[in-house]
Amino acid sequence: MTSLVRSVGTIGGLTMVSRLFGFVRDMLLARVLGAGLAADAFQLAFTLPNTFRRLFAEGAFSVAFVPMYSRALHGEGGEEAAARFADDVLSVFLWVLLAFSAVMMIAMPGIVWILARDFQNVPGKFDFAVFLSRMTFPYLALISLVAMLSGLLNARSRFAPGAFAPVLLNILLIGGIITGWWLRGPGGDDRIVAEALAVSVSLAGIAQLAYLWWSVRRAGLTLRFRFPKFTPEVKRLGMLILPATFGAGIYQVSQFVDTFFATSLPQGSLTLLKLADRLNQLPLGIVGIALGTAILPMLSRHIHSGDAAEAQRLQANAFEMATLLTLPAAAALAICAPAFVTAFFVGGKFTGADGATMAHIVVALVAGLPAYVIVKILNPGFFAREDTRTPVWTALASLIVNIAINLYVVERFGIVGLAGATAVSASLNCLLLYGILHRRGWFHFTAKLAGRIARQLVAVAAMAALLWWMMPLMQPWYGGNVAQRVGALAALCGTGGAVFFAAAFVTGALDKDLLAMLTRRRRNGAAKPQE
Repeated sequence: MTSLVRSVGTIGGLTMVSRLFGFVRDMLLARVLGAGLAADAFQLAFTLPNTFRRLFAEGAFSVAFVPMYSRALHGEGGEEAAARFADDVLSVFLWVLLAFSAVMMIAMPGIVWILARDFQNVPGKFDFAVFLSRMTFPYLALISLVAMLSGLLNARSRFAPGAFAPVLLNILLIGGIITGWWLRGPGGDDRIVAEALAVSVSLAGIAQLAYLWWSVRRAGLTLRFRFPKFTPEVKRLGMLILPATFGAGIYQVSQFVDTFFATSLPQGSLTLLKLADRLNQLPLGIVGIALGTAILPMLSRHIHSGDAAEAQRLQANAFEMATLLTLPAAAALAICAPAFVTAFFVGGKFTGADGATMAHIVVALVAGLPAYVIVKILNPGFFAREDTRTPVWTALASLIVNIAINLYVVERFGIVGLAGATAVSASLNCLLLYGILHRRGWFHFTAKLAGRIARQLVAVAAMAALLWWMMPLMQPWYGGNVAQRVGALAALCGTGGAVFFAAAFVTGALDKDLLAMLTRRRRNGAAKPQE
């Protein structure tokens, strides 16, 4: 438990820094571009490489590469076998990425037509989206190499560099917004800002790759480019990646489905959906990605050593930590969505009407927040056993349900219905994954875990009642000056958090052993991240 908490703390803390910079990025983006043609075009251009990144680089590749690399590292061959495997993968992987990127950039008009053919109804919007997408797509190849280098370090429980790399992306995008705003000038063309942002995306990929390469060298590892050879291990990795590309990320696959439907709605809908997802991504990134990243190499070691009891304990601890943090986050976001959206985003070119619609989208999205996070914990139960096929079938079933629901709700409820469909499909995926793990005897709910979650729900109810009462009382402050906005949100977050943790402590929802461990960690200074 100590190592899991330490690793999650390292990854979660640095991911929080990244998400906060991302939050600043989107606040600036909303005010500078609003929800119009240029904003929609950039959101589509950024969605393409970013979703492929989450799906392939940080999803399928990581969950397939890390267990195989860990097995080589801790097997008979040790460091030598692990280094040879990494060199072989890099030598093949680099050419695959270059070829894939080239094909996608050539085919970009067709890809944009598939995802957003209704952009053709607005003069200039479709061509501009194609142009921006070609500018941003090199980011995928760069960040995929970053994912591989992060995997090398993660297998050695060095999580800090990989968790810090996204901070560089958001810093450069903030710089792109400011540069574009300066070049545009008062009353200028918003497309100048979008172009500056697109350039910043690819520059960020270069910066992240340079940082991870330096981190790997600093860790004493050396990668060598060789003549590409499809060794048996590389072929096995490829066979694992293909199904994992789909199975590792129903949430990411759903992003393409959501993009397709969102672009058929009134202009600005895609931008509102992506900005709303930023609020949803904050707890998802801090908790879900941190837990999923930390648990995979640990779980792989327990499984390869035949310690099923320790594997069960690790997943149960991760499950408890996930619900402890995501259940209150989901409830708070759902109740306080109008406050958060108004305080953070409304202003400049982002109107109050945009904010009202975005708040409804947030409520629909966070209904699936616990499921989004828990999937990150359940999937490693398959990936650590090198079973990447089973999640494919659960993801496929969930995606079919998602599309079916969208066909019904988008016409009737617009962008809010689309967000709700995503939450439902993610929850279905979560249930299917757990059911299969339980049936195979790989993970099961215990009475202790169920009791702990029930107590957490009691604490969430106490917090939710307070926030529901406070929301209308502080209504005038949400759209006031900076001090009023900060004060209102601080009051909501501070009071709500205090009530939740007090209720959690009293009811026993908060594991006192975990609390003691965290307190001891702070006192002993054990929270220093490995680099």
